[in-house]
Order: sequence, then C-alpha cells, then structure tokens
Amino acid sequence: MNDLQVALIAVGAAGVAGVWGYNKWQERQQGKLAQKVFRGGQADALLPAKEDVPPVTAEIPTDSNDAAERLEPMMAASGIATGRETEGGDRPPLPTELVDEVADCVVRIDFVEPVHAPGLWAGQSRWASHITKPMSWLGFDQSAGEWQLISANDAGRYKVVYAALQLADRQGAVTDAELSVFLDGVWELAGQCSGVVGMPKRDDVLMTARNLDDFCANVDLQLGVNIVGANEPLAGPRLQELAEGAGLRLLNDGCFHYLDNAGLTRFTLANIGAELFDPASMASLATHGVTLSMDVPRVPEGPAAFDALIAVARPLTEALGGILVDSQGNPLTAEMVASIRAKIAEIQARMAHHQIVAGSVRALRLFA
Repeated sequence: MNDLQVALIAVGAAGVAGVWGYNKWQERQQGKLAQKVFRGGQADALLPAKEDVPPVTAEIPTDSNDAAERLEPMMAASGIATGRETEGGDRPPLPTELVDEVADCVVRIDFVEPVHAPGLWAGQSRWASHITKPMSWLGFDQSAGEWQLISANDAGRYKVVYAALQLADRQGAVTDAELSVFLDGVWELAGQCSGVVGMPKRDDVLMTARNLDDFCANVDLQLGVNIVGANEPLAGPRLQELAEGAGLRLLNDGCFHYLDNAGLTRFTLANIGAELFDPASMASLATHGVTLSMDVPRVPEGPAAFDALIAVARPLTEALGGILVDSQGNPLTAEMVASIRAKIAEIQARMAHHQIVAGSVRALRLFA
C-alpha cells in the first residue's frame, strides 16, 4: 500500500468520524430541547411565563442555514390528546367544536417557552390562505385556566398550542396539496419557535379524510316535498298567514323556517320558483307551489322532525287547495311517508354509529 492510499484512507476515516460526531451533537441538542418541554429542571408548562423572555414577533426567522439560532422541531410520541389532556391534568378538555379528533387533523406543539400569539398568527398567515378548509388554532391560557381560540387580535402567550384542520365538508375531502401546506407550515412554525410537535402521518390523514368524505356523501340526504296548486296560484298573504300560524318564521334567506328551542332549523318552507319570499312583496305574491325541505344530517331527531314537517304540510295543502307530492311530482301516499321516515331513521342511526350524531356540532361542521 503506497503513501497516497494510506492518506486517502486516513482522510475518509476522519470524514466518517466527523459526520458521526456531528450527528451525536445534534441528538444531544434535540434531547435537551425535549427535556426542556417535557421534564423537570425548567418552569412547568402551566406556570406563568418569565418576564425576561423576549416576545416572538412577526419577523420569525426563516433562514434554514442559520443553525446556530434555530432548533429543528422534535417529533413527539405518537398519539395526540384531543379529548382530555394527559399532561398537566388540570387543563380542561379541548373544545370539540374547534378541535375534533374525528373531523380534524390535529397537531399539538409544546414550546420551550411561551410564545406570543401575534408571532404565531403572523407565521401561519404566510401559508393559511392556500387552505380552503376551516382551520383553528388554540392555546392554553394559564391565567384563565381555559383554551383560547387564537386570532389576529390575540395578545396572549402560550406554551401549548393545538392546530386543527377540518378533513372534509360538502365540498369534499381535504386535498393532498392543502394537507401538505398545513403539515409543513406547522412543522416550520414549531421549528422557528423551538417547539416539540406531534406530527401525524400524511398518508394516514389523507386516507382518513377520504373515508370520512365517502361516508358523509353516502348519508347526505336533503329531502323535500312539494305543495302544488290544483287550479289557481297560491296567494302570498294566505300562505304567510298559514305558515306563521304553524310556527314558521320568515328569515333573511327568503324562506320560512321551523326552529326548535335551540334556534336550529328543523325544516324550511320555500317558493318552488326562483322568487324568494320577502315581507315587502308577500301581499302581491302568487306562486304555483312551495317546497318543504329537511337537511337530514343537520337535524337532530330526524324522524320526529319529519313528523312535524308532514304535520305542517297536510293542513297547509288543504287550506291552499293544493296537492302534496314528492320531488318527482307523485302524490305523497301514507306508504311513501312511512318509507321516507324509516330512511331518515336508518341514516341517522348510521351516522351515530360513526360518531357523527345528526344535528351535533360535528355534523353541522361536516355538512356545512
């Protein structure tokens, strides 16, 4: 073996040793970061922030080459506590209307030190506009002892933050591109603010979103029955009198609504034509028919709501001298009414089995 070969071997060995040493240094740095967040020796995650900690501003550094000033986010253990907190047991459950383990992709970030909400909001604003699905950011307010919805006007400081992206709605499932923007954005934000983040697997989230969207599409029933005039058009004043007498209210969308005690619409009465109902024009209105509609996934206790719809439709039909028909124009028989009612019950039972109770906050979000 000549001197050149010996020298090359020595250089190669030195390079391997250098890479190994650098990797071990990185492991130690990341280990220290995780210990700061999850172990003793530092302020507890629920204690107030130190006064000498500088605030995070909108100018969050983004230079990936600045290794001396920036720590990459660490991956937390799999499993994100979206129901009741497993760390800091005195934290209340997350509000499911904003962070929902069934309807959302949920990512938790634990920061070494509390960060200012304006900096977080500015960081996510750079990419949030590329996402069309609803997204929520929540931080735990130690002084109030509750979760706060982070917004553009929030001035709080948070050490534990959840980001939630809705997986599906009536426009379909979240796309691969949108999910990538969300996950990459959260990962970058955690790194810029020295956070430990629990990242779900992208492919698993996409599959969950598509399965959720498929299920929702299969139970998305919006039914309607029509009252059509037998001979003459239906007069607006008489229609309004009967509708209001049956407990319906004319709202700004141009439809009469049958509301429950919580103010939730059970069903609506709309003009069968293009013209909306308007208080100013009801006196001169004449229509050839009206439609009574119910959005099944958004209505609690669907069979009872359908019973109420029919109870309003029959006397209204008789008083107006019209005919009650289905969406295809076939006269609505007692057998057809029973069949529709059974279908509503079957759909809502399937929804409940999949933890999407009809009329619940979760259902209202998914079927928006």
